[in-house]
Amino acid sequence: MRVLIVGTGLIGASIGLALKSLEGEPRIEVLGWDSKASELTKAVEIGALDKALDAGDVCKPDAADVFVLATPVLPIMDWMERLAPVLGEGQLVTDVGSTKREIVERARKLFNQPGCARFLAGHPMAGKEAGGCGLAEAGLFRGAAWLFTPVDEERTDIEREWIGLVERFGARVMELDAERHDEVCAWVSHLPQMLSTALAALLEETFAGDPDGMAAVQAIGGRALRETTRLGSSPYSMWRDVAMTNAEPIAEAIAALEQRLQHVRENLRTPELREEFRTANRFREKR
Repeated sequence: MRVLIVGTGLIGASIGLALKSLEGEPRIEVLGWDSKASELTKAVEIGALDKALDAGDVCKPDAADVFVLATPVLPIMDWMERLAPVLGEGQLVTDVGSTKREIVERARKLFNQPGCARFLAGHPMAGKEAGGCGLAEAGLFRGAAWLFTPVDEERTDIEREWIGLVERFGARVMELDAERHDEVCAWVSHLPQMLSTALAALLEETFAGDPDGMAAVQAIGGRALRETTRLGSSPYSMWRDVAMTNAEPIAEAIAALEQRLQHVRENLRTPELREEFRTANRFREKR
């Protein structure tokens, strides 16, 4: 099998490393391309890729059996448009995008029809607050959920083979329809990111003009602050596309959180605050 990874940052390079680490597997040749030459070179150096390609080589009909689109969401959809006319039956395009509704809608128009390549929408729930090929690791997906969002009900041999490889990465494969995926991810992934970003930005603006105050925040802030603001290091370049393609569910989750925080604020001195903690404790006990 020949796998071509488009986008060799943290997720793309980690997929390459995971593929190269599989034992007892017939040889998988891993090719790659990235818009940043430094990332592409690094991916080859760390062993995530067997070979780096030029952009023009990515769209050749026989470039690969499986194409993994590991870029932000909007470039994923651009690559779908570019690949669909040149690929055919027996080939698979999959992705790692953080939102799925618009990707699946486009896939239904471009793929999974007679004479066309298959498209299998995917989303590994793994990553780090910072990106880049230099942070890639073969075990990144071990124990993580890898969500697949069906474009149709059919599963071809190459799709089943790819899902099997993902399971061998150590990921927990789950299937969700596109609408439910974007709704759930707005709550469990996108809202935490926006909350962390807002808190980190608020702290920065509040204490930026107060060096002594900032020094105190950095000296006193312990594990709770580090964990709550950790995602504030995430790059806008990725989250811009998430916000643009899942704006309504994210906005609804933010509005619900705003109402809940208002409830907490209004009950700081009442027994209702105890009930809020009890409700939160019950949720944590289920994990």
